[in-house]
Amino acid sequence: MNNDKKEKKENKESSAPRMLVQWGIFGVILFFAQIISDLFPKSFVVPAPLMGMIILYILLVTHIVKLPMVEKAGDAMLSILPFLFIPSGIQLIDHMDIIKKEGIKVFIIAIVSTIIILASIAYVGALVMNIHKKIKGKAENEKEGEK
Repeated sequence: MNNDKKEKKENKESSAPRMLVQWGIFGVILFFAQIISDLFPKSFVVPAPLMGMIILYILLVTHIVKLPMVEKAGDAMLSILPFLFIPSGIQLIDHMDIIKKEGIKVFIIAIVSTIIILASIAYVGALVMNIHKKIKGKAENEKEGEK
């Protein structure tokens, strides 16, 4: 039984494309994401990486791109993700005088805006659920009326 699992894993790994091909898939997706992002008006900026994530999600959900086709490259990108935040941390340290002067205000604004966003999401979610229940109830009443 253990050998069956190993064989399945080996078959799965052998069916996955090599790392260079996986990086190529990400590159092609990002290329088209940049083209699509450039089509948006300058007043509504959509970053190419965000558009690329949306395209990749759609391709994965529709099974045009299968997960093994991009999994190793995605794991590689996730493994270096913490290093991408180092420049931001250095910039924060460089502007410590501003943080000392305005830090409390920024912290309070962040907390208050987070609470407002969470409350808004909760109310919108409740509203959508109530509308869904009403629509579902009307549909059930119509079905009972037809019988």
